[in-house]
Amino acid sequence: MTDEAPRPLDGMAFATRAVHAGERPPHPDYTPVVTPIYPGSSFAYDDMQIVDEIFAATREGYAYTRYGNPTNTAMEAAVAALEGTEAAIGFGSGMAALHGAFMGTGISAGDSVIASRECYGATTTLLQGYFARLGVRTTFVDILDLAAVEEAIQRERPRFVTFETVSNPLLHVADGPAIVEIAHRAGALVVVDNTFTTPVLMRPAQWGTDMVVHSSTKYLGGHGDVTAGVVATTAALRHQMYEVNKAIGGILGPFEAWLVLRGLKTLSLRVERQCASAAKVAEWLGTHPAVAHVNYPGLADHPQHALMERLSLTGQSGGMISFDIAGADKAAAFRFMESLRLCIPATTLGDVYSIVLYPPMSSHRGLTAEQRAAIGIGAGLIRLSVGIEAVDDIIADLDQALQKVGSRQSVVAGSR
Repeated sequence: MTDEAPRPLDGMAFATRAVHAGERPPHPDYTPVVTPIYPGSSFAYDDMQIVDEIFAATREGYAYTRYGNPTNTAMEAAVAALEGTEAAIGFGSGMAALHGAFMGTGISAGDSVIASRECYGATTTLLQGYFARLGVRTTFVDILDLAAVEEAIQRERPRFVTFETVSNPLLHVADGPAIVEIAHRAGALVVVDNTFTTPVLMRPAQWGTDMVVHSSTKYLGGHGDVTAGVVATTAALRHQMYEVNKAIGGILGPFEAWLVLRGLKTLSLRVERQCASAAKVAEWLGTHPAVAHVNYPGLADHPQHALMERLSLTGQSGGMISFDIAGADKAAAFRFMESLRLCIPATTLGDVYSIVLYPPMSSHRGLTAEQRAAIGIGAGLIRLSVGIEAVDDIIADLDQALQKVGSRQSVVAGSR
C-alpha cells in the first residue's frame, strides 16, 4: 500500500473532500441494464476542443443539460422507435411540446393555421390567444368534414394543420391519412396530437404526419408521477425544435425523462388492458338509465366506428370514454364525482388508475359556454380514463355513484 499513487484529494481540507469525493470516477467497462439518470446540469471534458465542437454542433455530445442530456436522449430514442420516426425531442409538459412543435414549423406573423375546432381547450387557447397576438391567424374547422378541411386549407394556405387522432373529450376520430394528404398537397405541415391513442393504436408517421405530439404525462408515463411532453418527427424538424427550445428553455428534466422511459416499457400491456376494460365499461354505460349518451369509438353506433376499426393497429378503440349524465347540471356532475370510491376525480388521464374529469371545469375551462356548446360539451358531460383495475370494480363504482345522482335528481324533479 505504500507504493500506491497519491489520490487527487490527499492533503486537501475536509470541506474540499466533502465536495469532490466520489465524483467523476474513471469510465466504467460495464453497461448498466437500466439507463442511468444523469442529473448533472453540465458535463466536463479533459479536452476543451471537444466542448467547443459540441457547442458548435459539429460533434455529438453533452455540455449543458438545456442543450441535451443522456437520459433524455435515451427516452427520445425510445419514443422515436415506437412512433416510427427518425427522431424525437422531449419537453417539460405536453403543452410545451405542442408549443415547440408549432414554433418548429417556422410559423411567423402573417401565417395561417388550420386547427380542429375540437382541439384540447388549452390548444385552442394557445392558438386563439397567444399566437393570435403574435400575428398568426387560426381557422378552426370541423375536422370530420373533409370537404370543409380541404376548402379551408386551399383558401388559407396554412403553415400547418393540427388535430387530434381522437378528440378530447368527445372521442371523435379524425381521418388522419386523408387530412395529411390534403394538407401536403397544399404544402402545409401536419402536427398531430396522438396522446389519446398512443403508438400502440395509431402511428401517424405512417400516414406521413410531420410531427406527432404526446403529453407524456398521460399514457407514455402512465403512472401519474411525471409531467412531460415529447414530439416524434424527422431529424430536420427536430433540429428546428431543438434550436427553439435552447432559447425558450422548456426542457424536460432527466428524472422526468427517466420516468417516461420506464413507463414506455409497459405501455403495450397497460393500453391493451385499458382498451379491453373500456370497451366493457362503455357497453355497460350505454344500458344505464342515468346515462343519456356514451361517446366511445368502439361502440357500433359511434359515428366513426368503422374509421376507428380501419385506423387502429390492434383493432381496439382506446381507454377513454365520455358520457352525459341524463339531465345533469354542474352540481349533479359534482355530486357524481364526489360519490366515487375507486375512480379518482383528477385532471389527467392515461394512468394506471381510473380517473374522471369534468371538462367544463378543467380541460375546456378556457372556452366560453357558447364555444363548449358548439362542439357538444354539455353541463352533464363526464370524461373517464379507464385504468388497469379489475373492470368489475370500475363498473360497480360508477354504478353506485350514478345511482346516487339519479335518486337525488328524481327527488328534486318530484318536488317541483
